[in-house]
Amino acid sequence: MKTLDLYAIGNALVDTEFEVTDAQLQRMGVDKRHMTLIDGPRRAELLQHVAGQASRRTGGGSAGNTVVALAQLGGKAFYSCRVANDELGQFYTQDLSNNGVATNLTHTQPQDGQTGSCMVLITPDAERSMCTYLGATAELDEMALHAQDIARSKVYYMEGYLAASPSGLQAALKGRQIAKDAGVALATTLSDVSMIKFCKPGLDAIVGQDLSYLFCNEEEAQVWCGTHELSTICGALSKLAQTVCLTRGPQGCIVIQGDERTTVPAVSVKAVDTNGAGDMFAGAFLYAVTHGHKVADAAMLGNAAAAQVVSQYGNRLLAAAMADIFAQFEKRGGV
Repeated sequence: MKTLDLYAIGNALVDTEFEVTDAQLQRMGVDKRHMTLIDGPRRAELLQHVAGQASRRTGGGSAGNTVVALAQLGGKAFYSCRVANDELGQFYTQDLSNNGVATNLTHTQPQDGQTGSCMVLITPDAERSMCTYLGATAELDEMALHAQDIARSKVYYMEGYLAASPSGLQAALKGRQIAKDAGVALATTLSDVSMIKFCKPGLDAIVGQDLSYLFCNEEEAQVWCGTHELSTICGALSKLAQTVCLTRGPQGCIVIQGDERTTVPAVSVKAVDTNGAGDMFAGAFLYAVTHGHKVADAAMLGNAAAAQVVSQYGNRLLAAAMADIFAQFEKRGGV
């Protein structure tokens, strides 16, 4: 019996978000719109550039955002990750608990070191540029997996960023096989252009065969497929999963299922911060499909949730905001 809607594995990161100018971003030497892995000294250097500036701290990590979104909508989720025995690790563990997400962190002893963190730099055009210090999550391994919980889930979701971590990738792939053997649907995201450019063999392994759901944005799809021609991209992506959600920002989403293409319009908003938009879409979409909604309606809910999160600063929404989004979704006829 499938008693969990979603089991996910990914990087446990505490996000600290700063508003910066494009000139600041250039002085910091940060690649705009993309995720860059950094080490401890580089993190310290970047923090010097924003010393004294106001910041916002939240639980983060791509798959972490996705499971929280699903749980806020009323779904049941489990998240496998790794933190250190420090203040950030305690913050992250408590944040998952506060949002109703079950996790291996309540069953394992935190490790020495530093919990992973991500500096999220938001420019006035609402673009987010991320500098990620993996810390403890770089050592995420198979010990984080709960095979019995994977087997009782409807969907097993692998964060594409794990392609950059040998042990994390191995853990994701072991969980993938457990899920496949148990008849659990498989899902992943291409995560970021940097993952496609530098870690494609790992992403290829995560995508593998028999993938049920794939999430990516248009820029990621263009780099993956090596073209800007939309029909060619859709054709190539259709071979990767049974259902592909190609998100296109204000142009909405294209749901690809074999030769079928369904365009789902975006909700019109003024974007101020795109951090977490794709994660939010995936969480809302997976909630909907695991609760009997059609994929086009699931994409409609995903678009609504993503629109709400980009219209504010921060990578997550309050549970009350998610409840309002779902109420509007039902009112519009999500079936």
